[in-house]
Amino acid sequence: MPDTPRLSPLAAQGSEVNRSGELEVLVLVAEQGSLSAAARQMGVSPSAISKTVSRLEARLGVQLLQRSTRRMQLTAEGAQLVERGKRLLADLDELEATVAARSAPKGVVRISASTSTGQRLLVPLVAPLMAAHPGLRLELFFTDQIVDLVEDSIDIAIRWGQLPSSDMVARRLGCTRQVIVAAPDYLARHGVPQHPKDLADHRRMGWTYPRAIPHWPFLVHGERMAVEIGQALRVNDGDVLRGLALGGAGLARLSLFHAWEDLQAGRLEVVLEDFNTGDLEPIHAVYPGKPDRLPPRTRAVLDFLQAHVDLAHAEQLPAAWRA
Repeated sequence: MPDTPRLSPLAAQGSEVNRSGELEVLVLVAEQGSLSAAARQMGVSPSAISKTVSRLEARLGVQLLQRSTRRMQLTAEGAQLVERGKRLLADLDELEATVAARSAPKGVVRISASTSTGQRLLVPLVAPLMAAHPGLRLELFFTDQIVDLVEDSIDIAIRWGQLPSSDMVARRLGCTRQVIVAAPDYLARHGVPQHPKDLADHRRMGWTYPRAIPHWPFLVHGERMAVEIGQALRVNDGDVLRGLALGGAGLARLSLFHAWEDLQAGRLEVVLEDFNTGDLEPIHAVYPGKPDRLPPRTRAVLDFLQAHVDLAHAEQLPAAWRA
């Protein structure tokens, strides 16, 4: 349901009865829990909300709210009207979205991504996206913290890795191989590990994310094994971890997508590739709501990302880059 009513439900339009507008007000009051909270949400006075509800009650001939100085409660009739009203308003929203989808998408789309993903994946796509949809306005939020899409009013979040179970909907944009990398200077000083067991003599850099896996997986003689990363150096930013690897601080496990340019330029080298499990890390565009009820502006961005994000090159390491 939109935050603002469609046809000014707080005032009757002459002799016309704005039934959907009045219903929106009642549903908002029920969701917010009070007349004053609903008034703040709509940017009007509590008395305007109260008059709209009273007008609806008078027209229906039933009391919908039990009001007191301390609390507000729906009557049985009010609860029934709110329950069915939500479905009616959702159907109306869907109908309007279907009609609106035929026109050019416009409005604000808020997108969240990690700093490194935002800079490397999203930034290059902003200009062609806005050229394709000039009616869109974008707000980009780059942070390595997991944001709450609903609480922070985010339309789309770009997420790496396996997704936890949630109410969010995801579109897969691609996937990338994971590789162990280090700077040539580091390898010259500390030697190139030939077997996962050799990592005991190396500094292994990892993540501080709560969901981060605390080990590196390997495949040895057809069986999986894990090497603990340790606590010597852990970070919460992808570009910082990449920078530490470039600076020779230790070994890092990075996505081939993020390390591609450095590997191509020889600033980083891949090690232990013969023991790589071949696991691919997916990348998704995650959004709240239902796929069939997306605003045209959000759908336009999702469709564009799905069509233009290309990670195919990052799924397999070129043979020439193996140490």
